[in-house]
Amino acid sequence: MPATLPLLSLVLNALVWGLSWWPFRQLQAAGLHPLWATALIFGLALVGLLGVRPGALAGLRQHPGLWLLALSSGLANVGFNWAVTVGDVVRVVLLFYLMPAWSVLLAWKLLGERPTPMALVRLGLAFAGVALVLVPAGAAPHKLVAQLSGADLLALVGGFCFALTNIFLRRLRQAPESARMLAMFGGGAVLATLGAGLGGLQGQVPALPAPAPGWMLLTLGLTLAFLLGNYALQYGAARLAAGTTSLVMLSEVVFASASSVLLGEASLAPRTALGGGLILLAALLAVREHDRSPPA
Repeated sequence: MPATLPLLSLVLNALVWGLSWWPFRQLQAAGLHPLWATALIFGLALVGLLGVRPGALAGLRQHPGLWLLALSSGLANVGFNWAVTVGDVVRVVLLFYLMPAWSVLLAWKLLGERPTPMALVRLGLAFAGVALVLVPAGAAPHKLVAQLSGADLLALVGGFCFALTNIFLRRLRQAPESARMLAMFGGGAVLATLGAGLGGLQGQVPALPAPAPGWMLLTLGLTLAFLLGNYALQYGAARLAAGTTSLVMLSEVVFASASSVLLGEASLAPRTALGGGLILLAALLAVREHDRSPPA
């Protein structure tokens, strides 16, 4: 099977997520907390999916591993959506995309995919780019840990869980795509709802705002975009090596960074531009060095 379509599918998913920070911030400005926004968006997607593919429920019984996919995907989505709404867009996305390191190690342990020398080179390029962006010039790298914010931690946890999600997608590639999508949207809806409910009881998460056409239409539009992006991820991740998937998805960093700069939400210093260039180079090398033998 030619690898071009799976690769393009992953880029499409990265585009959707790379631009998602803007509508999430608009929803927050309308009074909708990112946890409630995630719960509504993923809940709507879940209802729509069940309406089109009611047989997807059977897949959960036939493939128990889908429950682990639901958990990892749900945590990844909650972490990313919350972090990108309240934190610095570029910083959050880059921390989220420390994911390739987790993914290569997990794929080695869980899938038996030993990293090739070229994969290690690509990882080195990607993380050199991350270091340039996150560590100020002349600062000691270890000081970065002490400066991690709540949004940073959410991004790190989300990235690790997304790496697990890619691994589970590979292991569950025999499960129907509709069942995998059901697990992912279901996990996001349930975990976001639980988080919002618990946060509300503690006074940390405000209640849902009054219904208004503006935020309701934006929520519906984001739901449709995530459905398309999720299907693209399902298609691409199930047909490519986990390490390749992770590195191609780094293009989300470029989409998020460029959009935040163009919309005036961030400035692109030369050091940041150089770091982003190295990350993009790593992603492009992943496209060129993809596995020539797709999984059976």
